[in-house]
Amino acid sequence: MAKDTKDLLNKVRKIEIKTRGLSTNLLSGEYQSAFKGRGMAFSEVREYEPGDEIRTIDWNVTARFNHPYVKVFNEERELSVMLLMDVSRSEVFGTIKQQKQDLATELCAVLAFSAIQNNDKVGVIFFSDKIEKFIPPKKGRSHILMIIRELLAFTPESKGTDVAEALRYFTSVIRKRCTAFVISDFISPSFEQALKIANKKHDVIALRLYDKHEDEFPDMGLIPVQDAETGEFHWINTGDKRVRDAFKAESLRRNAALSDQFRKSGVDFTSIGTHESYIKHLITLFKKREGRR
Repeated sequence: MAKDTKDLLNKVRKIEIKTRGLSTNLLSGEYQSAFKGRGMAFSEVREYEPGDEIRTIDWNVTARFNHPYVKVFNEERELSVMLLMDVSRSEVFGTIKQQKQDLATELCAVLAFSAIQNNDKVGVIFFSDKIEKFIPPKKGRSHILMIIRELLAFTPESKGTDVAEALRYFTSVIRKRCTAFVISDFISPSFEQALKIANKKHDVIALRLYDKHEDEFPDMGLIPVQDAETGEFHWINTGDKRVRDAFKAESLRRNAALSDQFRKSGVDFTSIGTHESYIKHLITLFKKREGRR
């Protein structure tokens, strides 16, 4: 076996051991409660009983028998879960514990294992400023391991980020309602309209990844900073407090606008830093969703 292949398989195995354990021991109950099947399949018609919702009345049958009848639905348990994974160059950034790309890979893996333990299908869309790869939803451990392999080994053709393009593609290619996690730093041109459309058809959750030093510069004097997506270098005087304050203010404004955009679109979201554990954020998000059901 070639060394590169062996190294890749070792990395896949390490991620499987860690994320499968986390999804089994910490997330299984929360995931199942937060993402119950959303589709409702018609089962039967029965006579109306006090307490039944008016909107479930079958008016045709009611008119025929001159007595109120209601439609009964059974919840369809099986879900499809789509992971929309940002593989642009800005994901290859991290100054503390790990890069955003490493964090995204683990998030994808732990969500995928949580889904298959719940008998859900899992698919992935890799995107930059274009659609890089589409893996259709399927079940099973071997499918998840293939996804993790792709996450670790994939090299995108493009460097930029276009969340709207990913959402438009997702909406067009996945017909049946599903749960979708968009995993990105969301440093992208406007995507509000595409997000609203996607969330009307599907159940969209946004996981924003960030690094502390994207939000606040430390005092390091005059430093060169490269834009990961354009390759351009800029010299920034981090020793100047006004520069640091302006950078922080712009970051706060951008993050507030992003949060506002998610809220207006009705999308659940959380922010996860490269310096911290993602598990507490996922559990909080899942419990919040469970509380609304």
